Amino acid sequence: MSKTENIVVGISIGDLNGIGGEIVLKTFEDERILDFCTPVIFASIKTMGFLKTHFNSEINFNSINDLNHLTSGKVNVFNCWKEPVKIDFGKEDTKIGEYAIKSLFEATKALKDGAIDVLVTAPINKHNIQSESFNFPGHTDYLARELEGESLMFMVTDTLRVGLLTDHVPVKDIANHITPELIESKIDTVYNSLEKDFRINKPKIAVLGINPHTGDNGVIGKEDDDVLRPTLQKIKENGKLVYGPYAADSFFGSNNYKNFDAVIASYHDQGLIPFKTLSFGQGVNYTAGLNKVRTSPDHGTAYEIAGKGTADENSFKEALFTAIQIFKNRFDYDELTSNPLKKGVRKL
Repeated sequence: MSKTENIVVGISIGDLNGIGGEIVLKTFEDERILDFCTPVIFASIKTMGFLKTHFNSEINFNSINDLNHLTSGKVNVFNCWKEPVKIDFGKEDTKIGEYAIKSLFEATKALKDGAIDVLVTAPINKHNIQSESFNFPGHTDYLARELEGESLMFMVTDTLRVGLLTDHVPVKDIANHITPELIESKIDTVYNSLEKDFRINKPKIAVLGINPHTGDNGVIGKEDDDVLRPTLQKIKENGKLVYGPYAADSFFGSNNYKNFDAVIASYHDQGLIPFKTLSFGQGVNYTAGLNKVRTSPDHGTAYEIAGKGTADENSFKEALFTAIQIFKNRFDYDELTSNPLKKGVRKL
């Protein structure tokens, strides 16, 4: 059996008081998904049993304590804890945050060890997970430390891909973070991801400005003229199809984004507001640039609807299929580049 025919998908359960458990259950109620992958949820059979009962799910879990005992065709649950967990939907709870991190730690270890092929993370609460053992603003920063490569938050759908020069950085610090070195590194990461993960040959990338109207020739800030433009020119001269900087306020409304394979925003809200406006519920948060594949849905814990059975699982489902497809694309890319066709010698 080819490695790409039975992809093992690890799932960290996220904040149990949010909608993570519900969207995971809803995703795997469609048994056809088990034809594409072997899922393993990092939680506990007791916790998943509670969620199954609460949401009237008909999934039959396969409880395991050893990842060597995974069963294909089943929804596996790897037991990260034994004790019962008090779930109180819609409430922020530091104890629940501890379980979210236990799940993430075990899933990440499995990813690093090769016991799972890809990781899909359910939403966490960035506040209740903070502790001595976890002091990161989210999944991306933690995985950047644990895995190899240069990470980049890459929001993707079939028709729109948005990367960020800076992600969880306070607005007042953004300009100071954007250096020529950072710009070159992030564009390299996006370019390589488009080629390797999405199989796009000679990708076209648009870059949005730092300041309103890209600075208006220095009237509204000099960073675009002093830092961004010369760096983009240097990258173009090295052969990459990189364009900009574009004024962010009209870029998406004019549909200009449709002319590019990816858009790189200067900061979090500049990229994620238009992305989520155009694709909310269908988008995927992909951590590009790392040696392993991790995706997540494009939303948070949604405490306001947690436990009510009304959560939409489509973004999580898209995250699952995106992770599988990227894994396959990487496998194919590595096969092609490691065994390039040799040009035959013409015989006279």
